[in-house]
Amino acid sequence: MQFILTGFTQDMAFRVFAFERMGVDRVRTKYVVRADLALVRRYGIQVQELPLLCRNLLMRSDEAEEAQHTFTFTEDDMCLHAKDRAAAKDAAAQKRKPPRRPPSENVGAAWRGHHPALAAQTPALTTAASAGQPGGMRGIDGQKIIETA
Repeated sequence: MQFILTGFTQDMAFRVFAFERMGVDRVRTKYVVRADLALVRRYGIQVQELPLLCRNLLMRSDEAEEAQHTFTFTEDDMCLHAKDRAAAKDAAAQKRKPPRRPPSENVGAAWRGHHPALAAQTPALTTAASAGQPGGMRGIDGQKIIETA
C-alpha cells in the first residue's frame, strides 16, 4: 500500500492535504488529512514536515479507520512527534564527541592581523637597529629585516 500526495488547500486555520492510496490491485482511493496550523506552531513543527507526518498518520491507520477517508492530525499526534524529535536531538547531542582541547583565547589571531594589544607584548627593537646600523633590525615576530639602500 502506497500513499501519494496529490495536493493541499487552505481551509481557514487548517491545512488540508489530499492523498491517493494505491493498493496492491492498483486501484486509487482518495484520502484527506487536516492539520491545525495553530497547533503546528505551538509544537514547533515546520510546515514542510506536515505532508510526511500526515502520510505517516495514514500509514499507521488500521482497516477500520480507513473506511472514513478523512483524518485529522490531532494534538496528540503533534505532541508525540515533538517528544520524538526532542529525544532524537538529545541522543544526537550525547553522541557528539567533546572537543579534544579547550579553545584558546587567541583563536583566529593568525588571520586577523596585527593588534595594538599584541604590540605591547613584543620585544622592543634592538639598539643596533635604533642606532641605524645595517643588519641589526628585528621585526615584531623576531625575523630579521634587511635594509636595502
